[in-house]
Amino acid sequence: MLRTLSLIAALGLAAPVAAQDLRFAVTDVEGAEALQQEFGAFETALEEVTGLDIELFPISNRTAAVEAMRAGQVDLVLTGPAEYVVMNELAEIEIVTAWQRPDYFSVIAVLADGPIRSTDDLRGEIITFGAVGSTSQHLGPAQALADLGLNYAADYQPQIINRNVATEALIRGDVAAVGMNHGHLGRIRDAFPETAFTVVARGRDLPNDILVARADLDDALFETVRDAFLEYGPALMAGVLEGEDNQKYAGGFFLNEVRDADYEYVRDMYRTIGVESFDAFVGD
Repeated sequence: MLRTLSLIAALGLAAPVAAQDLRFAVTDVEGAEALQQEFGAFETALEEVTGLDIELFPISNRTAAVEAMRAGQVDLVLTGPAEYVVMNELAEIEIVTAWQRPDYFSVIAVLADGPIRSTDDLRGEIITFGAVGSTSQHLGPAQALADLGLNYAADYQPQIINRNVATEALIRGDVAAVGMNHGHLGRIRDAFPETAFTVVARGRDLPNDILVARADLDDALFETVRDAFLEYGPALMAGVLEGEDNQKYAGGFFLNEVRDADYEYVRDMYRTIGVESFDAFVGD
């Protein structure tokens, strides 16, 4: 794999360790072309600050990521909070670092000029959620309502509907509210500029995305990668932000002080929708 030493020179780094392949996968990016577009610049940056050969490893879905990790086919996996909780049950993994997403929280959106003025008005109504099992489109909005006293599938009728389709249904009056994340609400407002939306429930900031490694990864390699995020975070984040869909990380940081206990809130979200065990991905 061809690499340059430009970043090393620019940062005045010490000579890199001997090159060794590490395979890097992302659970929500499908296909080699998309993975290269989003993470190609990050791949180069991580290579330059570590001296390791990083290989982007495309996977088809989150289940495939677990299988690849268990088979030793992939070394590093970037995944979301909900996926991490299940992956931690199904594979032997170690936390490398958290990838912060600023303003990463869920909302319950309604029509600003509609009949819903508070969460109490949602009792008995239809509330839609996005992709089943999604941290910010399903679990997060459901938990935001639960935190305000509305029990999932008891105090209201949950439905899983594509976000844009659900928004059109909201405008028609077929549903009372749509659960999504804060970033999605901005896109909805752009897509439907003639409609005013308001938020009647906002969840707490969601736990961060997380990079994990195979538990049997060589200790020296693990420490090299972990320390790179700690020491050269800005350079690595600049590579991440070359990806169009990676703008969700803009303004964020890599956080090395992260524990499995930080994701207990996600386990509470699963329990809120009636899932008591974490050994399978919801919706698969």
